[in-house]
Amino acid sequence: MNFPFARISEELFEQPLAYHPRKAEAFMRAFGPRVTGHSVTIVNGDGEAAHEAFANGRIEAGIIGDRLGRRYDRAGVRPFDMVGNVAIIPIEGTLVRKGGWVGADSGETSYQGLQVQISRAASNDDVKGVVFEVDSFGGQVNGMFETASMIQTLSKAKPTIAILTDYAYSAAYCLASQTRQIIISEDGGAGSIGAMVMHADFSGNLEQEGIKVTFIHSGKHKVDGNSFQALPEDLRERLKARVDGVRDRYAGMVGKARGGRLSKADALKTEARAFFAEESVDLGLVDAIGNPNEAFEAFAKSINGSK
Repeated sequence: MNFPFARISEELFEQPLAYHPRKAEAFMRAFGPRVTGHSVTIVNGDGEAAHEAFANGRIEAGIIGDRLGRRYDRAGVRPFDMVGNVAIIPIEGTLVRKGGWVGADSGETSYQGLQVQISRAASNDDVKGVVFEVDSFGGQVNGMFETASMIQTLSKAKPTIAILTDYAYSAAYCLASQTRQIIISEDGGAGSIGAMVMHADFSGNLEQEGIKVTFIHSGKHKVDGNSFQALPEDLRERLKARVDGVRDRYAGMVGKARGGRLSKADALKTEARAFFAEESVDLGLVDAIGNPNEAFEAFAKSINGSK
């Protein structure tokens, strides 16, 4: 396995993910053999979803010290587009913790970049309202809650709206739920309030190829969850408890932000299901169905007045 794929594998397996499962399946079918060096069998898959987003100008990994934000500040450049006094922040493609190390194999937005944009929108007096343009099947959990909390804080200070141009699933919906209002396109989707962990088991492939991997390790649990042995039941239970905890925390954030429109209990009752536009409105996941451009124009007019 070469180094770039090794880095992807580290973030893909044994980590809680807030993806729509069909996005994860699409990734594994497309890149699984390249990342792992073996054919990949999808267990309990329900059909893949092909979905990409345009590149979003991510630069610089490393979140300590706000390195990326300071680069924008030194350049005197806003890290977001503006129409009048309305800032536009895209949440598109796969959501990852840091900047562009994943590369161009799939479009992605980093939580790091989102946090830079959110903090600057909050502190910029010229910004009177913020639009989040959302089209994403989700991504990593690491960074999701911090970013959602920043959107929640921003929404208390300034008018915000999430316009779902297509989909807001899993981590993407967690972020969108923290705005004051959510508008979904007629053919869009929302939900998947949950989390998952993927484990790759290559033991069958190795056995067929006559290869036996031996681990010499210190510490009983040092090699727990490795990809060359079946997943132990006790580790499966620990991972299940971890994703259950993520889901509970996620539903709690949704319930707090959506108030009477969608409670934590109701969010949990969705059982991480993804919903079409009309269903999303009926359940309180979103506020209305609308044309994305018209929704933006109405919001911008309410902020900018006759400008």
